[in-house]
Amino acid sequence: MTKNCLLAVALVSLALAAGCAKGGNGIVPPPIVISVTTPSGINALAIYATQSLTITATVTNSTTTAVTWALSGTGLTCTGSPNPCGTLTPASPATTPATATYVAPATPTPKGSAVTITATLVADTTKTGTLAMNIVPVTVFVTPTTVNIGAGLVQQFTAVGVPDGSPQTFTWSCTPTTGSCGSLVQDPNFSGLAVYTAPASGTVTISATWENPPPSSVVGQAAVKVVPSRLPSGAYAFRFSGYDSSTPPKPVSLAGSFTVGAGGLISSGVEDVLIGGIYHQYTVSGSYVPIGGNDNSNNLGTLKLIASGGPTYVFTTVLSSDFPVFNSSGVTRSGVMRMIESDAVGTGSGVLQQSAANTFKNPQTFVFGFTGVDTAGKRVGYAGLLPMNGLGGIVGGLLDVNDGGNASICGTPPCSVTGTYTVAANDLSGTMALTFGAMTLNFDFFVAGGQTTNQPNPLTLYAISTDATYQSLSGAMEYQFPLKTSTCAAPCYNNAAFNGTSVSNLTGANANVSLTLGTTDGTSSGTGGTGGFFGQFDQNNNGTILSAASFPAASQTTSPYTYVATNNTGRYIFNMMGDPTQTTPVPPIPFVLYASGANRGFLLDQSSAAVMTGRMDPQPAKAFYAPSEMPGTYAAATIGNTDSSTVPPVVQNLLLTSDSFPNPPVYSVTGTQNPGNVALAGTYIIQGGFSPFPGVGTIALTNVAPPAGTSVIYAIDIDKTTQSVLDFMMMGTCTPVAPATTCTSGPPSSIMFAQQ
Repeated sequence: MTKNCLLAVALVSLALAAGCAKGGNGIVPPPIVISVTTPSGINALAIYATQSLTITATVTNSTTTAVTWALSGTGLTCTGSPNPCGTLTPASPATTPATATYVAPATPTPKGSAVTITATLVADTTKTGTLAMNIVPVTVFVTPTTVNIGAGLVQQFTAVGVPDGSPQTFTWSCTPTTGSCGSLVQDPNFSGLAVYTAPASGTVTISATWENPPPSSVVGQAAVKVVPSRLPSGAYAFRFSGYDSSTPPKPVSLAGSFTVGAGGLISSGVEDVLIGGIYHQYTVSGSYVPIGGNDNSNNLGTLKLIASGGPTYVFTTVLSSDFPVFNSSGVTRSGVMRMIESDAVGTGSGVLQQSAANTFKNPQTFVFGFTGVDTAGKRVGYAGLLPMNGLGGIVGGLLDVNDGGNASICGTPPCSVTGTYTVAANDLSGTMALTFGAMTLNFDFFVAGGQTTNQPNPLTLYAISTDATYQSLSGAMEYQFPLKTSTCAAPCYNNAAFNGTSVSNLTGANANVSLTLGTTDGTSSGTGGTGGFFGQFDQNNNGTILSAASFPAASQTTSPYTYVATNNTGRYIFNMMGDPTQTTPVPPIPFVLYASGANRGFLLDQSSAAVMTGRMDPQPAKAFYAPSEMPGTYAAATIGNTDSSTVPPVVQNLLLTSDSFPNPPVYSVTGTQNPGNVALAGTYIIQGGFSPFPGVGTIALTNVAPPAGTSVIYAIDIDKTTQSVLDFMMMGTCTPVAPATTCTSGPPSSIMFAQQ
């Protein structure tokens, strides 16, 4: 028969169609496929102990769909009572598609083992479909995990059970270690939320117990210390940028340091001020006073800085919960105060951080990002690298400039930089002079927080120019960690050193802002060549929105989105933004990056008049983001203001809660916004670790001033122990105009930083 068919193929193709093809009609039937799945939204690799769920076997390309079910195990013997693999009960009567009820065992599967469900087609037992599952214990996380609470102030706590699908039902309790417990009240509508009012003093443990036996002893805890003030006594550094209240508004920059004493009293302060290019230095005193009246009053306060012979600045502030706390490695992670100006002097935003003592040692190398204006009032950005030799000299420095679109201020970039610096006796401030070409710029700097031994938390300095001969500048400097790869010794900032995912936030002239989630491919193994860069970004150019633009576009078969190390010192060129969504894509913009660590550093666009500047921060590898991993109280604030009229800075206390039991699940946002003490309400969602762009989501606020709208979320941090998101960036993307439900214009352009 085979020979006859071959002869028919050679002589007459029609004969093949008539007599030699399978089925006699020339059509090969498609294969039978059996797909075994869990309900939508349930991760088969994270089934919680005792969970009950429906398993579905979908049979395609078969006229019969009846199946038999079986349980087996890798490293497990699925026998006995109770069965260590759980139980599987077929639906009765049978359903189409076939379903069965699976109940997980009370004991999680050991590491390296798994439970497998197999569906076998009754009509053809050679056709099967399988589903591998891991049974994991339920863990309860309470946020904030460690927090100082001001005497008599209020702090909200949230509890969440992980995995996400576990019942979110809890009971709350308070156990005093010293002093009294204070007041802990569980929310009547949301089991995972409790409001705590601190007593006058003491330390307590706040506990949330998961109520879904067995087991019934799963508890999450938070450590609370009642303190006279959220600002511990000690030295602090701050910086601020914005505009004054003159017509037209003049740009303002502040940087300085002070000492906080008992009760939030401020003394021994110094403040450098740049207003419209004119420099002043003042001694300052002042105070920090908490603001009560809402369920997040522990995070909200007023900071007043009184300059001797100069202006008095008043700021509304929000504080992150970890001020200070310890991470899973036992390393101090200094908290941060975000602030906006709330007086009649002007408007703007800034940051305050407790100074890291005895960390500014020599020799050390710093990278930096400065912004400001030139003598003509045009926006200017600087980024560079400063090796400090331990003898008061800066040797072998590099610097890139964009002055209103001009990147060749000292010839072909980068500029070579030399200079000098001094350090105060207390190791908390200093001066430096940077010379490149014919220019010399003078700066004061103040030591903020961070370390030289823990890469996720680099030592940070706040700097401000002390003359306006060329430009008025301020910004931050970060300690550069020596990196090592398999192909070269430290420092080794080559393509292979950037092999991961990062989030970049960018702010440019006239309220042009952008957030990018990008992954580098680590190509060329650090030996040269150009690496690939891919991901997604959102942009708000003063109300003109570009949402969720994936790059490169499918039409860009030779991708213009690339990165390359220009030397081993940490200077890179990244091609970012553009517009890949157009029929003819707009090419990306080249940015220079000076790295302080892997996937971290300061960004500066090299050519556009927007002078986009900002930061790149790492998004941890294999972080599984989910909405129910984000609950907590967040301090959020505008981080930049490049338009004096259309971008009002705000601070927010955001309370994110989750309820994964309803279908569809509900993830809620409440809180307050200042100025104005405006109540916030809305919802949030975030993409999980299996999505193409994990850690990206949205927050939709339904009553907020400026008008209601949607912000995108780009998560940049996750605690590897608790799987709790700690930090994320927000950017306004959409403002529906009633009664329409779609966007016709964008909200004011700004980027906000949110931290637990």
